[in-house]
Amino acid sequence: MSRVTALFLKAKIDYSWSFSDKTRKDTACITHGYHRYPAKFIPQVVSRLVEKYTKEGDLIVDPFGGCGTTLVESKIMGRPSVGVDINPVAVLITKVKTTPIDPEKIEKAFAILKEKVDTYDKETKIKTPDHERIDYWFKPEEKRKLAFIFNEILTFKDQEIRDFFYCGFSNILKNCSIWLQKSNKPTRDPNKNPSEPIQTFYKQIKMMIKGNAKFYELSKEKNYLEIPSKIYCTDARTIPVKDNSVSLIVTSPPYVTSYEYADLHQLTALWLKYTNDLSDFRKRFIGTSYHNKKDLTLNSELAEKIRNELLQKDKKTAEAVSTYFSEMNQVFVEMKRMLKKGGKTCIVIGNTALKGVEILNAEVFAEQLQNLGLKIANIIKREIPSKNLPSVRDEKTGKFARISDKNKVAAYPTEYILIMEK
Repeated sequence: MSRVTALFLKAKIDYSWSFSDKTRKDTACITHGYHRYPAKFIPQVVSRLVEKYTKEGDLIVDPFGGCGTTLVESKIMGRPSVGVDINPVAVLITKVKTTPIDPEKIEKAFAILKEKVDTYDKETKIKTPDHERIDYWFKPEEKRKLAFIFNEILTFKDQEIRDFFYCGFSNILKNCSIWLQKSNKPTRDPNKNPSEPIQTFYKQIKMMIKGNAKFYELSKEKNYLEIPSKIYCTDARTIPVKDNSVSLIVTSPPYVTSYEYADLHQLTALWLKYTNDLSDFRKRFIGTSYHNKKDLTLNSELAEKIRNELLQKDKKTAEAVSTYFSEMNQVFVEMKRMLKKGGKTCIVIGNTALKGVEILNAEVFAEQLQNLGLKIANIIKREIPSKNLPSVRDEKTGKFARISDKNKVAAYPTEYILIMEK
């Protein structure tokens, strides 16, 4: 047994990191509740790590920015931050969540938008999107109303205002479609009665306006309005920050089935024209089975062992997992480049299983980072009481499953916060 595996086996659950006393209101405070997002970590995890390992003015980076939790928490704690994500939907959400807008300005813009949208009737001529995938998910009436809202948002010249409304528009798409409401998986429910788009949009924007007002006042009060939060739509292996400049990295990487993020965000990606082709959209994500299999460097004996076990079961899965670990190793090379001496990287990750083989993500990451010259500072094991995660996977395929599936197994009841130091 390797030293790394022994350390993980010894790790006991630290219940103080579960934040099980926190309500949905607590975890969706300020701008955190703007938009649903799968597998997002709660802000309390980030703020505790930021408080423990940094001081005001220190630079914080999230290489898998997701919906911007790390960047929002960094800003309200006076730390400049940089995030990257390959998913343009994630970048839009993060940009909006990290941009405090003067409450008067956004209220005024919403009043103008509402006045225009209120003129909608069945006779209004509307340019609707011509895309079979949009027609697959939306009934004609909902599609028509959504197109009307979308076209009115387009008339705003101020990019911050327009993005704010786009973010709200994005978050109502699932409710207004025939996507099975309780499923994170793209599943149609022909019997679903979709939400009425105009009133649903108004309710969403009012909620966001309240969150923005709190975020703006909090940032202004602390004199943090100008603290930069920069988000880039790029690969986690090419992060635009200087060598040895980062005090802390806080991130929750995608799991090996990360192409599912492309599926989960397809409604927004189609409406906002981030893609016309879903299979092309999937290919952008890390660890996908579409990537080149040549020159894989796993940099971990445990990763090699997992690959060999998977090869006995299914070659395609073995290749996908190998690609994932190799690409994550490349991200870790980039993390090491950015970190100051003594800087920490905190990786929130759980283990899972594919084809009956345990995929020990946390242990593999620790081994890879050690082999790159970082040392283990701490391993925190936490329960996940409130994470917005698909709660079950199919035992045979490892993919997200329906609650009713016979082969379902609980996914990620605990996870690790792996803290490594340069």
